[in-house]
Amino acid sequence: MKSSVWRLQVSLLCLIIAGVCLVRVVRAAEPSNVWDTFSDTWVATDALGRVVPTHAEVGAPRPDRTVGVFYFLWHGAHIQGGPYDVTRILAQDPEAMRKPDSPLWGPLHAPHHWGESIFGYYLTRDESVLRKHAQMLSDAGVDVVIFDVTNQITYKDDYMALLRVWSELRALGNRTPQVAFLCPFWDPAKVVRELWRDLYSQGLFADLWFRWDGKPLILADPALLSERVGNEKHNTPTELLPGHSLGQSFVVSEQFDKVGACFPTWKTTNACLTLKLFKDGPGGEELGQQRFTNVLDNDWRYLVFQNPIPPGRYYLEATDAAGRIGWWSHTEDLFAEGHAFADRAAVAGDRALRVFTASPETRRIRAFFTFRKPQPDYFRGPTGPDQWSWLEVYPQHVFTNSAGQKEQMSVGIAQNAVGNRLGSMSELGARGRSFHKGATDNRPDAVRYGFNVSEQWDRALAEDPQFIFVTGWNEWIAGRFAEFNGVRLPVMFVDQFDQEHSRDIEPMRGGHGDDYYYQLVSYIRRYKGARPLGPVKSAKISIDGEFDDWRAVEPEFRDTIGDPVNRSHRGWDKSVTYVNRTGRNDIVAAKASFSGKEFLAYVRTHARLTTPLGTNWMVLLLDVDANPTNGWFGYDFRVNAFRPSEGEAAVERWESSGWRRCGTALCKFAGNELELSVPWLALQRDRPPATVDFKWTDNCFAAGDWTDFTLNGDAAPNDRFNYRAILR
Repeated sequence: MKSSVWRLQVSLLCLIIAGVCLVRVVRAAEPSNVWDTFSDTWVATDALGRVVPTHAEVGAPRPDRTVGVFYFLWHGAHIQGGPYDVTRILAQDPEAMRKPDSPLWGPLHAPHHWGESIFGYYLTRDESVLRKHAQMLSDAGVDVVIFDVTNQITYKDDYMALLRVWSELRALGNRTPQVAFLCPFWDPAKVVRELWRDLYSQGLFADLWFRWDGKPLILADPALLSERVGNEKHNTPTELLPGHSLGQSFVVSEQFDKVGACFPTWKTTNACLTLKLFKDGPGGEELGQQRFTNVLDNDWRYLVFQNPIPPGRYYLEATDAAGRIGWWSHTEDLFAEGHAFADRAAVAGDRALRVFTASPETRRIRAFFTFRKPQPDYFRGPTGPDQWSWLEVYPQHVFTNSAGQKEQMSVGIAQNAVGNRLGSMSELGARGRSFHKGATDNRPDAVRYGFNVSEQWDRALAEDPQFIFVTGWNEWIAGRFAEFNGVRLPVMFVDQFDQEHSRDIEPMRGGHGDDYYYQLVSYIRRYKGARPLGPVKSAKISIDGEFDDWRAVEPEFRDTIGDPVNRSHRGWDKSVTYVNRTGRNDIVAAKASFSGKEFLAYVRTHARLTTPLGTNWMVLLLDVDANPTNGWFGYDFRVNAFRPSEGEAAVERWESSGWRRCGTALCKFAGNELELSVPWLALQRDRPPATVDFKWTDNCFAAGDWTDFTLNGDAAPNDRFNYRAILR
């Protein structure tokens, strides 16, 4: 992400050059003390040897391209025992899917984990996890997380916890993603109103609201927000014959802006009719009409009015039938102050009718948000403008806005689609992580490579929409069912099942680890571009505990502020508390300089350095041969793991299976700064290499693998990333 001033300059340049360039994203202004870590210049190689591309491969940043990631708040809200981990259950009993009564399963409908996150079976309000999520997603280039509130629950306490923690990170100057909500597809009114009343109307955490077209974005159908009155009960279809009319009178006590009815077609096609609205009754003033064609069986069709209709008595009439079509009705009188009509004469009973009232609150909500109607279907694509998808099968559709621009596409890790229908992830044939080119790739370890999502990303990059919605980050759980969408099996899991049939990017314990995270980083850079990194501007440095001579050195490499690990929170199992107190020195900035004889390094922490202790205190890791596949996770040398004497730091080389001392560096520190110089000869170089990739760590090492950089102490830069010093 770039500064708002930089965005404005690019936008103006586009307008001048092209005359039609339109940057649709309008975000809240960044805090004046924003701490840009330049994470898009960091380098990384994942466990599969895939190199994250940099500016040279992806080109300059494109500020008019935006990435959102589906994010889940429900960890802790639906606990019914457990955690029940499907992967562990099947490892214990491979036949468990045929045994619905197995004691290994949790209760029917209870949430089951498909696997274990690197952070354990955590709860949403675990602040350490929330901080790490903000950091990892921001480092990746994610602009907005989109909360799943599609099941009529807003998870207020959970999103408030996240907003508070992310706001604290922003107060320190860090960037975090902003937030938006995906509301229920077919009945969003309750959820939208709760979000409006609890969050948006209160102006809470406004700098974290994601804005699109100048207003906070919400994924909900604005046509379904009004309060609904009328009669939806029906027990008989009344056929509308050509040359005849059917009608229903009604009385409303509030303004309304939409009225409609439900029409059977007896499963025929090409059914048509005209709806008309009259004031007072059949002989009253006509207020509007519309012709509806190709009405599907049991469709609700509506007259929609731009200006609200005042309270009063009204009459809705259906005429001019073509094909076979009727009006669902009820033989009893169910609608107070309303009557059914046939050929404008009152008859017994009532017809199915919906009236959407337009309260002042609804009008305020509609004016406040930018709405995009979410399309739930994986196959159908858009049915009109200003709709967005959240998940589709390949090849995904392009969703356009009302101006006809390519606005949005979805990219999914996997899809619970079986053939051409919605299915469950546990069904044979579901499109898992290894599904591509129309089939599941059965090669060993195919699940680690993300072939499904790569295929979807490649399609999205080719179409190049303004917004890409990635599903998803941290869903992890799915309820246990016995039936879904007409299919019945002893045990079924709809949205998540196992490692292959799951769609989380958040790193997992074991399995594919953090492979999908760096795949996400790589594709976001290909979509959004990345900034170039200039060569090191060196200066004459004296290792003397005085640091003014470092001011002339460029660039400054930065790290997240406030990210050392300090965790204490209960897990999914109430008897488990996750505790990690390894956070100590908060590394915030580093520099590198060089001469013909030595490599020099500088590091600064947020507060005063702690007293040097053990082999885990302020350690510098170096890759000097530009080969990330050798050494210890690519690092050929480490410096300052121990100090032979005052003013010295040991230089060690990785040899086969351990560190062996190979030289000595000069080292001085005072206050919150440290500097050292390493002779090139100690690094087994007779002259400076073209590049040096490096990383500072404090109190990280525990397991001795990649997870240490994510779970413990502080690493600068974060996780597997490295800084790259370009020396020549």
